[in-house]
Amino acid sequence: MVAKKLSVTMTKSKHGRLKSHQECLKGLGLHKIRQSVEVIDTPENRGMINKIAYMLKVEEV
Repeated sequence: MVAKKLSVTMTKSKHGRLKSHQECLKGLGLHKIRQSVEVIDTPENRGMINKIAYMLKVEEV
């Protein structure tokens, strides 16, 4: 079984955000604006993405 992947791009700055939102960015591996990472589509990653969806762009790979 091949795991689905998501391409996640940070579109807004992490400065001035809630600590928990900054931790979600760190958990997804995002550090800079316009940085993209590929993450496996798991409930844990989906939860972090949903929490900070206002500062991300998400695409299925």
